[in-house]
Amino acid sequence: MPSHLPEILSQLNADMRSDSDWGEVAAYIPELAGIAPDQFGIAVATADGQLYSAGDAETPFSVQSVTKVFTLAVALGRSGDQLWKRVGREPSGRAFNSIVQLEAEEGRPRNPFINAGAIVVTDELLAGRAPRETLGEIVQFVRTAAEDEDIHINQRVAESENAHGHRNYALAHFLASTGNLKNAPEKTLGTYFHHCAIEMTARQLAMAGRFLIDSPQLPRMIMPPRIRRLNALMLTCGHYDGSGDFAYRVGLPAKSGVGGGILAIVPGVASVAVWSPGLNRYGNSLKGTEAMALLARQMGWSIF
Repeated sequence: MPSHLPEILSQLNADMRSDSDWGEVAAYIPELAGIAPDQFGIAVATADGQLYSAGDAETPFSVQSVTKVFTLAVALGRSGDQLWKRVGREPSGRAFNSIVQLEAEEGRPRNPFINAGAIVVTDELLAGRAPRETLGEIVQFVRTAAEDEDIHINQRVAESENAHGHRNYALAHFLASTGNLKNAPEKTLGTYFHHCAIEMTARQLAMAGRFLIDSPQLPRMIMPPRIRRLNALMLTCGHYDGSGDFAYRVGLPAKSGVGGGILAIVPGVASVAVWSPGLNRYGNSLKGTEAMALLARQMGWSIF
């Protein structure tokens, strides 16, 4: 790993703070609405065991949809490729919570990273099990990946999402009406809201993402073919209807969340986590996207 990476991260932190446009926080989730947008943290965990960070990399935040990467990994480990009968693998081209697209496609979500798709993945994980058991498995997978037991669900955020998640309830009930939900909507959504409310710091998230680097120097949590497929989905679908723009600007597989986090993978090299709670028009971190584009350019990181 280049010795100048710490200096690059420090300069990125300074550059992000020099511009007053921080975007808008996810105000539709009341527990996230009060978070100050002018925060920025970045961390890089490398395949050779190094960790570099800058800014607010030790500030816990709600990772939200970034957990969909981990839940999908767990679901594929449990159900294998039969999961794809219930959810597709194509970019959505629409907002992450689109009801129109779900109706047009008769209840089979376009991919596992939009809300409807992640609800189906959560429903698959619940098969024959209680929510507490399912959430325990998800949280333990994340803790094991990060080698950190101090990762928890923020109960206040989960309750806030449940109380105001009317559109997600609409998606779940539509899925149920088409036969693509095996559990009661309330049970599936309660589990979904709780795993989206997992809190991590940028440092913890970068560490947790290492299982997707595919390096012989790191512990193997899933097999290489599945690592490649998860990375492919992150590249094409990880930023919702902004996925093409992110791929164009950054050129790396990545998954965003409306809490302002982004987990990006440099295959064979590093896992990068960036956090800034202000969002752009796609619902992805404004400063996080800018920082990833600059970092990828300065480090020469791209899969293309």
